Amino acid sequence: MQLTDTQPEGELALGGIEALAEPKRAERWMRPVEIIAAGLLVVMMVTVLANVFFRYVLTKPLIWGDEVASISFIWMAMLGAALAVDRHEHMRLTVFLPLLPGRVARVAEIVGQVLVCILLLRLLPVAVEYAYEESFVRSPALGLPMSWRASALPAGIGLMTFLSLLAVLRTREWRIIGATLIVTAAAVAVLWYARPALLSLGNWNLPIWLGLLVAVLLCIGVPIAFCFALGTLAYLTFASHAPIFVMMGRIDEGMSSLILLSVPVFVLLGCILDATGMGKAIVNFLASLLGHVKAGMSYVLLGSMFLVSGISGSKVSDMATVAPALFPEMRRRGHSAPEMTALLATGAAMADTVPPSIVLIVLGSVAGVSIAGLFTSGFVIAMVLLVVLAVLARWKARGEDMSGVKRATPVLIGRALLIAAPALVLPFMIRSLVASGVATATEVSAIAVVYAFIIGVVLYGGIPLRRVGAMLVETAAMSGAILLILGAASAMAWALTQSGFARDLMTVVTGLPGGWVVFMLASIAIFLILGCVLEGLPAIVLLAPIMFPIARGLGIHDIHYAMVIVTAMNIGLMAPPIGIGFYIACKIANVPADQVMRRIWPYLAALMIGLLAIAAVPWFSTALL
Repeated sequence: MQLTDTQPEGELALGGIEALAEPKRAERWMRPVEIIAAGLLVVMMVTVLANVFFRYVLTKPLIWGDEVASISFIWMAMLGAALAVDRHEHMRLTVFLPLLPGRVARVAEIVGQVLVCILLLRLLPVAVEYAYEESFVRSPALGLPMSWRASALPAGIGLMTFLSLLAVLRTREWRIIGATLIVTAAAVAVLWYARPALLSLGNWNLPIWLGLLVAVLLCIGVPIAFCFALGTLAYLTFASHAPIFVMMGRIDEGMSSLILLSVPVFVLLGCILDATGMGKAIVNFLASLLGHVKAGMSYVLLGSMFLVSGISGSKVSDMATVAPALFPEMRRRGHSAPEMTALLATGAAMADTVPPSIVLIVLGSVAGVSIAGLFTSGFVIAMVLLVVLAVLARWKARGEDMSGVKRATPVLIGRALLIAAPALVLPFMIRSLVASGVATATEVSAIAVVYAFIIGVVLYGGIPLRRVGAMLVETAAMSGAILLILGAASAMAWALTQSGFARDLMTVVTGLPGGWVVFMLASIAIFLILGCVLEGLPAIVLLAPIMFPIARGLGIHDIHYAMVIVTAMNIGLMAPPIGIGFYIACKIANVPADQVMRRIWPYLAALMIGLLAIAAVPWFSTALL
């Protein structure tokens, strides 16, 4: 069976709430920043690979390797965050602004931009002070002042400040800008005067600043990272005695874990997958194998999402690879476009536990859970969800038109397998290397990139040299946007924790009747809602440090609990009318969202059945550990 070579328009993942439009460069003079960020990404990868080579081949570990990788990483992340500002790629919630009248939406957008400028201007001197304080500490291996590393924070924040101010000034909406500044200044003065009264409210400040304020900022389109930072800054300023300096330390810590080095490398892996067509080779093989049976193309779609996700770690990359290859043939067989899009969206939700899932890597980092265990369990959980979706797809395909569909010959299947084999090896190689303890997730990500690049060049037509540079810049910008969210969410999570909220929540939850069952159901509800609004990464960083100790206290296995909350978040991400992943799937398939909304509910119900089975039966999560 012949598949089309059509490629979708748009760019790939931000790893979360993704941007589909082509990146827009606001400033040509940002080119040197792009080159530096791309170079730092290469230095980081080379250092990680050198660590592997020296440790396993020469049996002489590079004692300074982690420090070089860490310095390169934080600089790449902060410059990448600035590039994301320049390219308008910071993740934001865009559901509510289009619902407002045009002029009101414009005012709300500019107000959000001005507030971001105020935030960055407030944090810039704090970042400078933080870098200065770090100069008194020296790194253990290289003996360098830690300010070499910490200076990335004021550099990145300074660059973001300048770009944000420039964007605001270019709107030329002077009345809105002036009114926003006056109202903000008046509000700050009133709140500062009322600070003693606010302090007396205690933890009631949490829903005001970290709940209501953050929600309003999200609704007016402020990027998620800046929503978290603004909420935390307001809370620390008006409702606590903690200095703002602490916030900068938590942002640094949230962005700097060595485990997170694998995030930009897996983002780059997704770019390579897209550029080389390795994912399409997998789709072609599965189509030749299953395309002749009833519901066969639905099985191919689900199987492709499962395997391709194991290469890219990106939901958008998965959908953008699979949809254009399969949808024409599915249409010919009588599948409606809304039905196919619904299956595509829920298939992406199913596949996010397949390694190398960036969500699992971040979860392992912030909750102290074994990434090898998460990777091992993720395959089984995805299989459970795949089965429930496949059963529903088979029932829906009972009237499928199979006239003219021919079984692929063994020669065609063999040829497709031969072409796809190098790509099929990759997800299993990633899982086995991490699960067996041969290499860390970061090291495996670098090895996988080298493997994919070489295989792509040798067997899949290669990657144009000019495209390599663009991929490195895209990776730096996407990674910067992701890591800035993690840093801001870490600061917000610290504010929640130090307020005593975690202790109070644990007291309430442990006092509920029903024990672990009620807690698990409550967790599913919480993460379904957060998945709709925030997506996986920020929700995990915010709540994982609070929820996992409670789960452990109730006797729930870490891996079991991790699989339940990740699956719940993925379902929320694809649930209309708020789930942003749902709209991304509609955009990729070019189908109106209102048509898909009517068809997606049975698939979401099937995923919920799978989720409840996973929650009720710990064996699914722990069988292979």
